[in-house]
Amino acid sequence: QVELAESGGGLVQAGGSLRLSCVVSGSIFSTNDMGWYRQAPGKQREFIARISSSGFRLHDASVKGRFTISRDDAVNTVYLQMSRLKPEDTAVYYCNLIPNVNWGQGTQVTVSS
Repeated sequence: QVELAESGGGLVQAGGSLRLSCVVSGSIFSTNDMGWYRQAPGKQREFIARISSSGFRLHDASVKGRFTISRDDAVNTVYLQMSRLKPEDTAVYYCNLIPNVNWGQGTQVTVSS
């Protein structure tokens, strides 16, 4: 079973930055496309960004220009650098393989106005 361990969330003021990390075990990380997702209170989980095994990146329009996905295959980790955060970015953030497998616990991001 794949294990996904997200970290780096917290409370930040609007306009601030955070970097999320996700360590993946139980999979050949370097061969997998990876994605970040988020789920706000009362809403469905939504896609944010993905990065292919070769490094090609795609960001959803809601975060494009503010968030950047990256990966370090040497440490089986995918990152999400978030800047210019807005209150509407408040959510639990998850990473996953693409196609998705089991979900981790996620990491809470709260942006105050």
